[in-house]
Amino acid sequence: MGSHDTHPPHPAPQSLPTPTTRAGRDALDAVLARPHRAVIGLDFDGTLAPIVADPEQARAHPDAVPALAALAPKVAAVAVVTGRPAAVAVRHGGFDGVPGLEHLVVLGHYGAERWDARTGTVTAPPPHPGVAAVRAELPGFLDTIGAWRGTWIEEKGRALAVHTRRAEDPQAAFEVLRAPLTELAARYGLIVEPGRMVLELRPPGVDKGVALQDFARELAAESVVYAGDDLGDLPAFAAVDKLRSDGVPGLLVCSGSDEVAELRDRADLVVNGPEGVVDLLRALAARLG
Repeated sequence: MGSHDTHPPHPAPQSLPTPTTRAGRDALDAVLARPHRAVIGLDFDGTLAPIVADPEQARAHPDAVPALAALAPKVAAVAVVTGRPAAVAVRHGGFDGVPGLEHLVVLGHYGAERWDARTGTVTAPPPHPGVAAVRAELPGFLDTIGAWRGTWIEEKGRALAVHTRRAEDPQAAFEVLRAPLTELAARYGLIVEPGRMVLELRPPGVDKGVALQDFARELAAESVVYAGDDLGDLPAFAAVDKLRSDGVPGLLVCSGSDEVAELRDRADLVVNGPEGVVDLLRALAARLG
């Protein structure tokens, strides 16, 4: 996905798309009927920000913050749920100090960290000791198993990620590394979370589903929307399914990608990447008046 910097700064709102499933349509109706009880959950990379080869260069779509600022005051809350450190997502998203985003939170490291726009501060528990142990061992470990050229390590503070997108054959490198990294992670009490040409080693017991479900329950949400693009978003999709079973309508949105068919096939609505997500947010804000 490329840059969308050539777009006009405030394009006309798109019409609100119709979910393809009955559950999705019911959830959208619930959001429209009682928006002040709705929680909007959004992944960051691939959902609010186009996927790029270097995650440090990822930035939110240029129209994302205006769309969020238009929508956030009309709903209970908007939560950006990401594997990134919360402060990094805030910086790359441009969320800090934006009028209208007072109802925004960033649940970073899969909910282990929380940044609240009202206070501008991050709260978090102590890091898992296994992360430091893996951090020390990982470079030599990759060398020993003959990691493919182009594979590289991303430091995420409370987690570590091994990327294969720059390798000559990214998918083959991903498959070769998956089992050895899973064994390494288990040795230090960590788990491996696969993504789009990335394997993340992180503590167990936290994922986007836990983060989203806990946040929705904290706010006594009466409807939930979640948009994601990656394998790491499947737990959030499962959390929405659980909320549905508990009587809370939920809308599942896939930020369209041919790389993650499983997510696309489970979604109630598929949109065209971050641009489509922004259009959806903008259209929803416009419908809410």
